Amino acid sequence: MDVAVSKLTDGMQIMIGGFLAAGTPNSMVKALVESGIKDLTIVCNDTSFADKGLGMLIANKQVKKVVTSHIGTNKATIEQYNNKEIEVEFVPQGTLAERIRCGGSGLGGVLTPTGVGTIAQEGKQVINLEGKDYLLETALRADVALIGASIADEEGNLFYRGTTQNFNPLMAMAANLVIAEAQEIVKTGGITMETVHTQAIFVDYVVKS
Repeated sequence: MDVAVSKLTDGMQIMIGGFLAAGTPNSMVKALVESGIKDLTIVCNDTSFADKGLGMLIANKQVKKVVTSHIGTNKATIEQYNNKEIEVEFVPQGTLAERIRCGGSGLGGVLTPTGVGTIAQEGKQVINLEGKDYLLETALRADVALIGASIADEEGNLFYRGTTQNFNPLMAMAANLVIAEAQEIVKTGGITMETVHTQAIFVDYVVKS
């Protein structure tokens, strides 16, 4: 865990998997809170809760910006946002997933009708195709992705149980460095090929939860 945390520095853009702390690498988040690393930009589905998941980083005022689809369950995020202590870039959930997918697939962005004519359109390029307007949503990448897996093998292949999969496989493809936290680590071959959700080629480090 200490080795993994040592790879992170102030000011990084970090993707953190999970949906309201389900599928979040919670031990890694706690280690980050204790490290005091600050001025982070976090890309995440939501900001979880002030006392749980990645929301603890926000409550501890280690985050300067968050790119997310939802902040309503974290009172610390709401308070800091209202006090202009944190910047929030709101992204519709499906659009967020697609922007991350584009980042991992080498694409520049995606065209979507979601958000046309709303505040989500502000500052974005509008492209008309066959008489219909679309927003150009640019790809998202990060310096580091922190992934929460159910099982990892010694090579770094990952398996996620149920809905803990959420954003994790996409984020594992869209960062320069990927650290996976697993509840269980098995020998290579302990995860059958057809149940590997994230392949080892995307994973740089594995830590035990």
